[in-house]
Amino acid sequence: MPAKTKTHTRWICQQCGFVSTKSYGRCPDCGEWNSMTETIVTAAEEKKSALASLAPHSTPQKITEIVTEGFARIPVPIGELSRVLGGGIVPGSLVLIGGEPGIGKSTMLLQLAATLAKSAGIVLYISGEESVQQIKMRAERLGLTPNSLYLLTETNLDEIAAHIERLKPQLVIVDSIQTIYLEELSSAAGSISQVRESAARLMHVAKETNVAIFLVGHVTKAGAIAGPRVLEHIVDTVLYLEGERFHSYRLLRSVKNRFGATSEVGVFEMTQDGMIEVDNPSAAFLAERAKDAAGSAIAVTMEGTRPLLVEIQALTSSSPFAYPRRTPNGFDMGRLLLLTAVLSQRCGLKLGAQDVFVNVVGGLKITEPAADLTVALAIASSFRNQIVAQDLVVIGEVGLSGELRTVAQAQRRLIEASRLGFTRAVVPQMLTKMKDKPDGIELIGARTLGQAMDVALVK
Repeated sequence: MPAKTKTHTRWICQQCGFVSTKSYGRCPDCGEWNSMTETIVTAAEEKKSALASLAPHSTPQKITEIVTEGFARIPVPIGELSRVLGGGIVPGSLVLIGGEPGIGKSTMLLQLAATLAKSAGIVLYISGEESVQQIKMRAERLGLTPNSLYLLTETNLDEIAAHIERLKPQLVIVDSIQTIYLEELSSAAGSISQVRESAARLMHVAKETNVAIFLVGHVTKAGAIAGPRVLEHIVDTVLYLEGERFHSYRLLRSVKNRFGATSEVGVFEMTQDGMIEVDNPSAAFLAERAKDAAGSAIAVTMEGTRPLLVEIQALTSSSPFAYPRRTPNGFDMGRLLLLTAVLSQRCGLKLGAQDVFVNVVGGLKITEPAADLTVALAIASSFRNQIVAQDLVVIGEVGLSGELRTVAQAQRRLIEASRLGFTRAVVPQMLTKMKDKPDGIELIGARTLGQAMDVALVK
């Protein structure tokens, strides 16, 4: 009679990986509520991690003796994706792409797979969620059927590694990491131990075979990649595909990149033909701007190294409630509360009985304070029913005293505004003294929010 395998119950945090012998309503390590899940582990798993068996026999080398030849990037014909990756795909790298369900992750990666299959060689697309027939139907709809693109439906990681070793592809796409499992682990696919160990095994495969691997990761309601944060620490690059489901524009944002700059952004539009690059996103975001409309102003925000011009709309109306509402869409709630307080206390706008709504057009999300002045002027424009001049862009951070503060990379912002036909810019007073002022745009300096309102609002 075979001996029974000893098992133990452990409670594991799905956010940070904290392990405990008892349950907590709130994780003692990361502080996340309701993130502890019950997991059955064997004594063998506790004694020896699956990752430990993968440890290669390593030897220290002198830095002068290490050869770096053969690590040229694989060119990516999709320009926006190439920008975010840092200029192409590095062989042997492990890239994680996250995003909400239905945002376009699989579509984008299928386009990438088909494009590289034409130019670089064999590409293997592995799905644990769809059959090969379903993937081919989507590929045919997009007009993507290159002969060097191989499709595989598999969730066993040992089988996947064997296929990679046999095919020796240039690129492997795994959709998604939450469906992959290792047989030596007793936990279900998608659990914290399976996700962590599967990602570690794939990293090992990528480095050993010098094959670039892209992983798709689902996103939780909180906006984080499902599973522990350690998953993001294992991979070389982390990309997020963002955008509102009811808007056509998508932003591919880099938050970690060992081979390039972080905070880079690529802009795409979701169409029936797949994800299409947006070469001039600023012009696209401003294409439907209404003329002579109160409550509208143009901000110049930086997405990575790229300046983007976006329209910010605001609407104020008398509130029927005792506590008026503050409703931002694409803008931080805390910053909105701060700006409405400054407008009320420093500029005399009686917003205490007004509902205030702010919307960033195009489904973008602005987090930098350089858009403070734009939001404040849009609110003032709506409240006073005075328009902001059509040829005017607004740049500046607002302080609690109503003062205007300078922002980073002002010159690049102003050059982009001038290129799109704007002739004037309201900026903090210090920026009027900047060297190498861009041609074709007049800088109007203001020291306070009140002064900015006087020069920006058309009476």
